[in-house]
Amino acid sequence: MKRSKRLAVVAKRFISTFEDFSSAQALSGIILILCMIVAMIWANSDFAHYYHELWETEFTIGFEGAHLTKNLHHWINDGLMAMFFFTVGLEIKREVMVGELSNKRKAILPVVAALGGMAVPALIFIMFNSDYPEHEGWGIPMATDIAFTLGVMSLLGKRVPLSLKVFLTALAIADDLGAVLVIALFYSSDISLVNFGIAVAFLVVMVGANMLGVRKKTFYAVVGIGGLWTAFLLSGIHATVAGVVAALAIPTDSAYSLKGFRERIKNVLIKAKAISPLHHDLLSFEEQAVVTKVKKACKNYEPPLQTLEHNLNPWVIYFVMPMFTLANAGVTLPDDPIAMMGDSLSLGVGLGLLLGKPIGIVGLSLIAIKLKLADLPKGVNWQMMIGAGLLAGIGFTMSMFISELAFRKGILEDTAKMGILLGSFVAGVAGFFILKKAIKNKE
Repeated sequence: MKRSKRLAVVAKRFISTFEDFSSAQALSGIILILCMIVAMIWANSDFAHYYHELWETEFTIGFEGAHLTKNLHHWINDGLMAMFFFTVGLEIKREVMVGELSNKRKAILPVVAALGGMAVPALIFIMFNSDYPEHEGWGIPMATDIAFTLGVMSLLGKRVPLSLKVFLTALAIADDLGAVLVIALFYSSDISLVNFGIAVAFLVVMVGANMLGVRKKTFYAVVGIGGLWTAFLLSGIHATVAGVVAALAIPTDSAYSLKGFRERIKNVLIKAKAISPLHHDLLSFEEQAVVTKVKKACKNYEPPLQTLEHNLNPWVIYFVMPMFTLANAGVTLPDDPIAMMGDSLSLGVGLGLLLGKPIGIVGLSLIAIKLKLADLPKGVNWQMMIGAGLLAGIGFTMSMFISELAFRKGILEDTAKMGILLGSFVAGVAGFFILKKAIKNKE
């Protein structure tokens, strides 16, 4: 009986936490849509030169003899986005330890679906671009933007099964891991083995500190940013990969056990009962001391990984991603935008997202379930899976990021981004209406 009650409490807490997460991501998706519209209008207005000049403004960090000078666009893509990838790494580690990816049977479906959702879009892209230099963009349609996806899904309200949201989130996290591996292996160049060796040394220091019980977040920030990130940046391997690698070294255990936490709180409360309250709203010195001790106990009990994820997530979804969108979504439209849409590069990206994602996700999910390797999420039917597969074709943020790495600046990058915008838009609209119909049919 006690065990069933405990499981019910854990389940309720998980549902509440996940709903908070998904609602925050949904709001972030709406903000990103607004930023995308602003960037597109600005980049094609009479003030377009201000848009491009802003992101070309150079900033220097460091001091004489040891400094880095990059323009604002690079600081956002190489610096701020490292924070985005760091939170991605924290999410991956948490999901593997205690989330949907921690249970082998539960993890099979989103992982297999993610593999299909990466492989099929890449194949479709190559079909259109195998004989051209544009084939380097094969990684662009592989990604899923969970903020945009949950943002569209939120328009359907609470009628969407929670299990479908959890599946799609786990799929996106597995998808992000795949995208990071693709960036590290295929979109890094001119590797400096010396700097890579230095990066590995800093990583060893972080892992060693974790094993020795170091829990100070300041230590990991200094070593992770000043050492690991800088070494990756100079090594030729994209610096954002350092974010995911650093996250894997962050401690996941508390400074003391649940029993120890309860004892500390209990002792503090016993002392609090003996304090005589003042006759006004301000706290006495004794009461302030009690509050400080409770805060310290809670701070030491919460694992650094969860503290960092909780603290950084608002910065990432409300600042980093909107800034990235403003800096990268400003596609300059040519005199003949229809011709750009019909280009093989744009078609490869757009159809990879629109067709490749649902075909890969639903197709491999069907195979896994037919082979009895996994089960369909509770309360979800195949029509809903098709709708979710289409929504996963919204590949905005990560797709934009990979297009930057594949083509840098120029007409190829703008053409690829046009494919991203069109493919993501049509996939989002189609996914919304199919999912809406599936929910209505079930009701």
